[in-house]
Amino acid sequence: MSTVLVINSGSSSFKYQLVDVDSGNALASGLVERIGQPEGRATHTGADGTTAERILPIPDHTAGFRVMLDAFAEHGPSLEDGPPVALGHRVVHGGARFFAPTVITPRVENDIDELSALAPLHNPGALQGIRAARAAFPDVPHVAVFDTAFHQTLEPAAYTYAIDRELAEAHRIRRYGFHGTSHKYVSEQAAAFLGGERPDLRQIVFHLGNGASVTAIRGGRSIDTSMGMTPLEGLVMGTRSGDIDPAVLFTLARRAEMTIADLDELLNARSGLRGLSGLSDMRDVLARAAAGDEAAQLAFDVYIHRLRAYAGAYLAQLGGVDVISFTAGVGENNALVRREALATLGFAGVEVDPVRNESPERGIRRISSDASRVTVLVVPTDEEREIARQTVETISTR
Repeated sequence: MSTVLVINSGSSSFKYQLVDVDSGNALASGLVERIGQPEGRATHTGADGTTAERILPIPDHTAGFRVMLDAFAEHGPSLEDGPPVALGHRVVHGGARFFAPTVITPRVENDIDELSALAPLHNPGALQGIRAARAAFPDVPHVAVFDTAFHQTLEPAAYTYAIDRELAEAHRIRRYGFHGTSHKYVSEQAAAFLGGERPDLRQIVFHLGNGASVTAIRGGRSIDTSMGMTPLEGLVMGTRSGDIDPAVLFTLARRAEMTIADLDELLNARSGLRGLSGLSDMRDVLARAAAGDEAAQLAFDVYIHRLRAYAGAYLAQLGGVDVISFTAGVGENNALVRREALATLGFAGVEVDPVRNESPERGIRRISSDASRVTVLVVPTDEEREIARQTVETISTR
């Protein structure tokens, strides 16, 4: 059995999953978190579904990888008996430099570090995980899979901001897009469900989780996406504002005497659903709205308004749509969000079947009616499986 160990690392935690290359199934998964705090926490779930937990100091990512290796040795599957053929690393920002999965070398590490200027909340943590992983697994290839790579097919008209051109070029200010691994996986699954990819297939994919984005895809290529230079632009999210008039920041700086750090924290951590309702989880927002909470109801209404706005924009960019897919935590599990997001698109041939939409069925499924001219799907995303697939594909062509 050939396996890939997929690593998704942040500044104080990392998730991992051991993926069987042939089947795509997860053989084990885990989370090492609170790295650098007095009490770290590590959980490991084996193939039988049993989860083991340890509470212990984890001073850095290198120590975290030792904890992970101990968990594999104690709870299986054994990495000594079946070592991974490669490690695949999720890296959020590849800038305009990385168009495809890339075997990690010291030069690539330096590039990821240099790109931290564009993703200061994400790339440094990924780099810490990469360095710890390469020390723990020095004899197998490591591959970086970039969230931005899928969106490198955007045309200049889609990725260019209308600011001073020389200033933008000097500081690499442009739209890059994110959640690319998920959008690629979901759009390919949707195309396969409909009989295979074709050059004229027009798709809109809503990735709706705590972070949320939507992408317009034609013939398997991203042509527009809601996130921009950072993952802050676009849809309303759990704690992020999404689109906002830039002058709001100037106003707050002048009137509320907020610093750049204050504004950064406001838009990334105290906005979105949390900023409007005090709650960042859509389930909590809906429960509070159902109980008559006006702030929660407004938060939901704003969220839906933005989804509809982007759906309409991408219908125009694509010249119509053949399939709309929902994925990630909210997209896969919240029938009300799906229904309301598409409620005004009857003019475009979109008709959601209420019974299919409310079905608790898992897996990829159609929720549009038989009369709908547009196919509407729920497609569970599997970024780890996609990272494993891209990793194997990359090392096999070396």
